[in-house]
Amino acid sequence: MGDLVLVRHGETEWSVSGRHTSWTDLPLTQHGEEQAKSLAPFFAGRSLARVLTSPLGRAVRTAELAGLSDARIDPDLHEWDYGGYEGVTTRAIHTERPDWVLWTDGVPPGPDGRPGESPRDVGERADRVLARVDAALRAEEGDVVLVAHAHFLRVLTARRLGLPAGSGRLFQLATGTVSRLSTEHGDPVIATWNEPGPAVTVG
Repeated sequence: MGDLVLVRHGETEWSVSGRHTSWTDLPLTQHGEEQAKSLAPFFAGRSLARVLTSPLGRAVRTAELAGLSDARIDPDLHEWDYGGYEGVTTRAIHTERPDWVLWTDGVPPGPDGRPGESPRDVGERADRVLARVDAALRAEEGDVVLVAHAHFLRVLTARRLGLPAGSGRLFQLATGTVSRLSTEHGDPVIATWNEPGPAVTVG
């Protein structure tokens, strides 16, 4: 059975400042582009059955720079819709809601048709992605690569391991990193996690 390889996009200005970034389609910083390029050795010579990427530019660009030229867009890979908290840091949210936790409380609705998502909503999207790639993984024709975003990939990891969506809080994920979900005795496991490319600082 193939492995599920997860790639978080490279650094953006908002990932540096800690601002929640969903639909705001920021480009990679120069460091983010270097991070993405540094991931290419992970995929050199590796047999890949399928490569899917979020529709957002920062993920598409990361796939390109990492040498994943055959990536296809999957809308379900977009980041958690942060609704009214788009562009807001957790520290700022805590000034008004000191006990707020994304993984349990979700977000308030935002403007312009951005209703926000609950952990369950994101978990349902992750389940759809996992269902779509399952056949490719079982066909043993190679690994499946998903290029996407921190919170979404953390939820997807929880669901792959049979955990509730909110358990994604347990899996810290830095920009410009690769993680690998494999199997052991038929059970899904984390084989490697949060690995940056060679000589690149995790951010």
